[in-house]
Amino acid sequence: MSAKVDLIQADRGQDAIVVHIVNQEALPGLTAGLGTAQRAALAAQKFTGAAGQMAIVPHGDGWFAVGGVADPAQLTSWCMAALADRLPAGTYRCIGGEPGAALHGWQTAQYRFTRYHEENNPEGPRILLTGDVKAIAPALAEARASALVADLVNTPAEDMGPAALEAEAARLAKAHGAKLSVTTGDVLEREYPMVHAVGRAAARQHAPRLLHLSWGKDKAPVVAIVGKGVSFDTGGLDIKPSSGMLLMKKDMGGAAHALALAALVMESGMNLRLHCIIPAVENAISGNAFRPGDVLKSRKGLTVEIGNTDAEGRLILGDALTRASEENPELIIDFATLTGAARVALGPDIPALFARNSVTAVELQDAGKAHDDECWHLPLPEVYREYLKSDIADMNNAPSNGFAGASVAALFLDKFVGDGIDWAHFDTFAWRPAGKPGRPKGGAALGLRAAWHMLRARYGVEKKTKTPSAGG
Repeated sequence: MSAKVDLIQADRGQDAIVVHIVNQEALPGLTAGLGTAQRAALAAQKFTGAAGQMAIVPHGDGWFAVGGVADPAQLTSWCMAALADRLPAGTYRCIGGEPGAALHGWQTAQYRFTRYHEENNPEGPRILLTGDVKAIAPALAEARASALVADLVNTPAEDMGPAALEAEAARLAKAHGAKLSVTTGDVLEREYPMVHAVGRAAARQHAPRLLHLSWGKDKAPVVAIVGKGVSFDTGGLDIKPSSGMLLMKKDMGGAAHALALAALVMESGMNLRLHCIIPAVENAISGNAFRPGDVLKSRKGLTVEIGNTDAEGRLILGDALTRASEENPELIIDFATLTGAARVALGPDIPALFARNSVTAVELQDAGKAHDDECWHLPLPEVYREYLKSDIADMNNAPSNGFAGASVAALFLDKFVGDGIDWAHFDTFAWRPAGKPGRPKGGAALGLRAAWHMLRARYGVEKKTKTPSAGG
């Protein structure tokens, strides 16, 4: 769960253990100033300065650390993450420059999900000092947002159903002075018929709902963030095999991203009128589950023939995107764990990005590359819109030919976004199947930082988050 102490703190000259950051070219310059025993310690640990290496070197009555990176002059988010994971608990100070981008990975490397078991890293935090005081608050905020995504996604469906997503939205609304409206029951069925249809088979405690968090000044530019909130996906009557259900607690990963991005916007005081909309459902199986072949009405008025009940995410997003469009936003960004096709194309680490506006796509890609959160722009081909045709309704939710699955799903969503609205869609995995430095196995924020820094670049920040004290 989230750290109980700020892992990045202001350097005010307090006691700290020194960390020398070097690469293979810079290592000789460091070793030239070391004693024989210290050089022997580096040699004994087979330290060559290669990226990801770490060594501890005796120094007087104490010690210092040496970390290998690819380029000390251009630190990335993850280049010091291995240090943060492997060093003993304590407070550290870099020598030879500010950690900069590495502040993020220093924190995310120490993320642990501890809701259901004892802390598996009990010795304490590794705190990194920096003299760049202005960088602290943004770095802490981004790491908190990433941890929020991981916490929500890692939580099993029984404890992270629609009601729990509502509780998390309510917590954020209270913390930032936002308004939260929740639509359920008969009103949901009338106003958001596809959300209701997908979620109606769930048990009462996991009943479907539409969450709408609004924040900011009425006259500020309007931006909407939408997130797919399927707390668990059985596949419905087109049931998944057991292997396909194993990770389906993460099918609300889009909602987790939307809430985390909304939190970043509100905490920063960005000059926006924000609407965060989350359709929250469980795609369960019971006697009243929606069926293959059914025709559903939508909030927009379009009718949708159900080709596959396991293509439910696009249904609930259709109603949510319609609602978001009614606010006449300048921009809509949605996040969804939508298609296996996107994972086949790009693997688990890179979200697929779709956008109506090529400038917006470039801004998101550039922001992702600059902040180690790369996304890949896939097309919305007009020629594939015919795949959505139905013989008895306005459209079908799941073409049977299997072609261009991620693009066709995005084209389905595009039908529900208002004309002329700038819209970007992230088809994200929200999960890391294997850990890497700074990127633990499990729930993962993929596309979050790209979207956040694109919004920062486009809309700026009105007020600064208060910088924490050196004591954290």
